[in-house]
Amino acid sequence: MVNAARKPFLMSVEDVFGLQQGRLVMLAGRIERGRVRKGDEVEIVGLRGGAIARVTGIEASHVRIDGAGAGMNVGVLLGGMAADAVERGQVLATPGSISAHACFGADISLLSEEQGGADLVSGDRLRFHIRSAAVWGTVTLHGVEAVRPFHGAEVTVTLDEPVALEEGQPFAFRHCGRAAGSGTVTRLPR
Repeated sequence: MVNAARKPFLMSVEDVFGLQQGRLVMLAGRIERGRVRKGDEVEIVGLRGGAIARVTGIEASHVRIDGAGAGMNVGVLLGGMAADAVERGQVLATPGSISAHACFGADISLLSEEQGGADLVSGDRLRFHIRSAAVWGTVTLHGVEAVRPFHGAEVTVTLDEPVALEEGQPFAFRHCGRAAGSGTVTRLPR
């Protein structure tokens, strides 16, 4: 249950380090919102996540601190978790505050041809970059047969793996190995 008196904590995992022969794992990243303190319970969300762990320590600039807030780049130490149970692209969050989804509705905009945009049709495989996650997915267009560079469309995205998502979440995507456009999550399944 999310504590209403405190804004839920959310941090994108950018790197993972195993410490002390696998007894501790440090997750490095930037805190997007909320605060985290030593002793808090946190949930690992997205990809193959779903575990809940307790924060045993927090480091900022190689200094141990008791708590950290939005905008800080930190390392969060979790005890009793294997380093291979956590990976880049997951998020660390207040339990129950965000969930992972493999399908979502979005509004997208393609870059111009000069910037790398190319025609996009339903069924195209794209590489989606959401926070620090990079996941393959398939796009389904709504109301149009193709989207031309420098234009936009309403789409449904089906990802190969679930990632932590919220309505209003921005993302970027690549097509044929090149930056192709960006979008915003508009609908999540209920």
